[in-house]
Amino acid sequence: MIRKGLTGDSYKPLTEEAVSRVHQTAMRIIEEIGFEVNSKIALEIFEQAGARVDHEKRRVRLPQEKVLELIRKAPSEIRLCGQDEKHDIFLGGNRVYAGTGGTALYIYDNDTAQKRLATLEDLKNIAKLVDQLDNIHLFMLPTYPSELPVEQVDINRFFVGLDNTTKHIMGGVYTLDGVKQVIRMAEMVAGSAEALRQRPLISMVTCSISPMKMDGKYGDLVVAIAQTGIPLVCPAEPLCGATSPVTLAGNLVIQTVDSLMGVILTQIVNPGTPVIFGSVATSTDLRDLKYLSGSVETGLLNAAGAQMAQFYQLPFYATGGMSDSKMLDAQSGYESAITTLLCALAGSNFIHDAAGFIEFALTMSYEKLVIDNDILGMVMRAVEGIRVDDETLAFDLIQQVGPGGNFITAKHTRRFMRSEHYVPSLSDRNSREDWEAVGCKTTSENAAVTVKEILSTDGYRLPDGIRQKILGEIDGITK
Repeated sequence: MIRKGLTGDSYKPLTEEAVSRVHQTAMRIIEEIGFEVNSKIALEIFEQAGARVDHEKRRVRLPQEKVLELIRKAPSEIRLCGQDEKHDIFLGGNRVYAGTGGTALYIYDNDTAQKRLATLEDLKNIAKLVDQLDNIHLFMLPTYPSELPVEQVDINRFFVGLDNTTKHIMGGVYTLDGVKQVIRMAEMVAGSAEALRQRPLISMVTCSISPMKMDGKYGDLVVAIAQTGIPLVCPAEPLCGATSPVTLAGNLVIQTVDSLMGVILTQIVNPGTPVIFGSVATSTDLRDLKYLSGSVETGLLNAAGAQMAQFYQLPFYATGGMSDSKMLDAQSGYESAITTLLCALAGSNFIHDAAGFIEFALTMSYEKLVIDNDILGMVMRAVEGIRVDDETLAFDLIQQVGPGGNFITAKHTRRFMRSEHYVPSLSDRNSREDWEAVGCKTTSENAAVTVKEILSTDGYRLPDGIRQKILGEIDGITK
């Protein structure tokens, strides 16, 4: 049983008053302090929309009324489509989905417990794995192909995604020309430009620079993508004590401001652009200001971010599921589980980075994808909660069985045993004797077996006619 799109709103780290205070502080920052915009075209667009612009400091200020007016232009729900309609997801409200994230530079070798630079072939293998892992609902391009020049990265990463999984493909982008190539390719796969807008098979990610700054290149990319109508994520990555105040509330304020400014820009450029409010907020190790990905505060911040997104009625891109461990050990499991669970129970729409990452999100592990698929299955079961009705309360059955009886042979047991209880594929639930009889395998060893099984089979490929058209008409794709 695949669980996705379930409503998760049982955990709220912020009170209604706290949500209001974060919002009001964010509005004051945008109106009184302002936001630095280093993209010339974005600066001009803000000014044309009525923002107060200090050209010397490249500072943009907007009144609260204008900010809220522009936020209201953004859709409250967004559909991200797969090539197979069964993989379509609907972001918005409190519905919860999870997927991979990006962009790791290294691949973890489970046999040697060492890492190596990621290649395009790794991305193909990861896409193939994700295609078969049911609890990973969306494929965000998670690694950077080290052997390619930056000019070829966008088209190759998205091609590999579209060619190896029928799930929706999301990814960060690096060049304006790459954005154009990727959209043209996706239009070929969808059948036409109009078909791609009706059923967006791809979405893109651009980040602000915390605190309160828009990079020149990424500002240009936001404008270019918004003009096309392709779904866009505008996340921010404030770090407690480094690029935001050390307090979680202060961090949340910066995250809200930084992401909202991306949302606002898209709606000035193209009102109604499908845009996703996003957070990659986390804490730092204050001994050396190192980025931390597996702290419980990451889960708290992103769960709170979900509440802010719900306040603004925007779809939300959260961060959870990563680990700071350097290998597949207990730490890599509990950090991933805790942060993902907090995000999911708060109703985060798309939890990215939720599968495969270790070592501060620098390294991707094939085996951890499989392990996290099980963790996500458990998380989604928790989000589903407990169904209480006449059938599940089972009074008539309890009356029939009576004191001292058992329910093993009951039809009720057979009916509900698979849907009521999540059965992980990797967890060992055998007796010690049976576990020893099959080789005393660890979780990572069992995951390695699953990886080999999936990669040894024929995976998905684009229809041959479309594939050949793409390869024949778009330059730069590694054959």
